[in-house]
Amino acid sequence: MGIQEDAAVVRRGYEAFNAGDMETLKGLFAPDAVWRVGGSGGLAGDKRGQDEILAYFGELFSRSAGTTKVEVKDVIAGEHHTVSLQTAQAQRNGESMEQNGVLVFTLTDGKVTEVNEFQEDTAKAADFWG
Repeated sequence: MGIQEDAAVVRRGYEAFNAGDMETLKGLFAPDAVWRVGGSGGLAGDKRGQDEILAYFGELFSRSAGTTKVEVKDVIAGEHHTVSLQTAQAQRNGESMEQNGVLVFTLTDGKVTEVNEFQEDTAKAADFWG
């Protein structure tokens, strides 16, 4: 697969996430994929495998009563990594959060194998998500 195809996989992932389409999302990840969330909050840490990654997404939707939305601003594909710039929004417990972030994807044979998620303000995210 080439860099354009990798970028298309990432964009398809954003569309599926915002639609709550977990089946499509699952198909985009390698079975042993790893999603790393920085910071020290309750949702921080490594999510290993499709089930843990999907459970993380489900937790975002559950904690926000389904209000979590992520707008992809740009996808930049290179030889070894595909990077997305995003703005995430959610409401929880009467509070709203909006912040920018960067996700660094590694893909192999058209499947996401690794993601490193970097939030604009990890302390704010930790406070918001609990």
